[in-house]
Amino acid sequence: MDTTGTRPPLKRTVGSNQVGMRQFNERIVLQAIRLHGPLPKADVGRLTRLSMQSVSMIVDRLIDDGLLEKQARVRGKIGQPSVPIALRADGAYTIGVKVGRRSLDVLAMDFAGRVVCRDVFEYAYPDPRTLFPALESRLARVNQTLGAKAGKVVGVGVAAPLWLGGWRDFLGAPPDALGAWHEIDLRSRIAGMTGLPVEFAKDTTAACAAELVMGQGRGIHNFLYLFVGTFIGGGLVIDGRLHGGPHDNAGAVGSIPLRDGSARKPARQLLHAASGFVLEQLLSDAGVPPAAAHDHRALSPDLWRHTEQWLDTACPAIANALTNAAALLDLEAVVIDGELDRQLVREIIRRTERVLDRFEWEGMVRPQLLEGTIGADARAMGGAILPLYAHFAPTHELFLKPAVDAVY
Repeated sequence: MDTTGTRPPLKRTVGSNQVGMRQFNERIVLQAIRLHGPLPKADVGRLTRLSMQSVSMIVDRLIDDGLLEKQARVRGKIGQPSVPIALRADGAYTIGVKVGRRSLDVLAMDFAGRVVCRDVFEYAYPDPRTLFPALESRLARVNQTLGAKAGKVVGVGVAAPLWLGGWRDFLGAPPDALGAWHEIDLRSRIAGMTGLPVEFAKDTTAACAAELVMGQGRGIHNFLYLFVGTFIGGGLVIDGRLHGGPHDNAGAVGSIPLRDGSARKPARQLLHAASGFVLEQLLSDAGVPPAAAHDHRALSPDLWRHTEQWLDTACPAIANALTNAAALLDLEAVVIDGELDRQLVREIIRRTERVLDRFEWEGMVRPQLLEGTIGADARAMGGAILPLYAHFAPTHELFLKPAVDAVY
């Protein structure tokens, strides 16, 4: 989705006309249509650099396989009327599971990237003794909702923090509640429940993947992604690729130290200032349900002074983190999203911009701040994208974006 008002440059995903490349070329065609939306065969050929004969054969085969479909003929343009080819929504399904510090989300996504059902289980902290039974029941509900289409589910994508057993004191969990996570292989447990292939990514990396594939990432190729949930975290896209790093922890902005001028005590981290949990605590101390931090109530006149207190701390801390990231990574943009009311996300961006106005930018290029487009579902949707790309993208290296070429 392009929110800038201009169409981003077309991105070529290049195929091969060699014999024996059938599956690769099929995935190249699917990727081109996924990135650009419905396309006539001529445009598919131009973007993939496949011959028209190859494109026609591949498209017809994918239509027969139930993964593509023809749309209504488009008239009124120069030349012959064209028939756009689109992804067939019911061609395949994936399941996304977000295991968070405050909630479990389970959703099913169709082949076109639309959420067809979603279920949520909320908790004070992720205790595996209650979480796994809840997960199993919600997976069963997804299968029940899909009915006969459950046989088209190609896999499960799991989005979760890398250290679910961490920050126990910050969450106020009992001493024995989170320790079991150190011995749990979440991916294997879910594979055992479903009998399906399971892909895994850090929760905020998965959210970044959703933004890359279905949001601002369609128009920008180098950006840092921030997601404000219970904790603040992030992801990183470099040269159009989701960059995980050697430990799958790139974009861990929540752990960036804050400058407080003291050398005698450990530096606080960005998550201690800018996480949704901090706002939850402020509201809870005022006798308000913590969940109000994540919806429109946080903007109400009665609660605004608490929300503004949080913003006054969070936005300068975010701005400091972003300047360090911009100096190191030379970013085009920073995309900010969250499990918050949309107006509050915009207020974070506005106030962070105001802090950045006071910074010295000599020797750096200031990145633009953009609002994310996915919202609260980003982590679970990103999880659902993982098996979609593992099964249907041209390469198993997730989220490889094609070279950018303007097409005239």
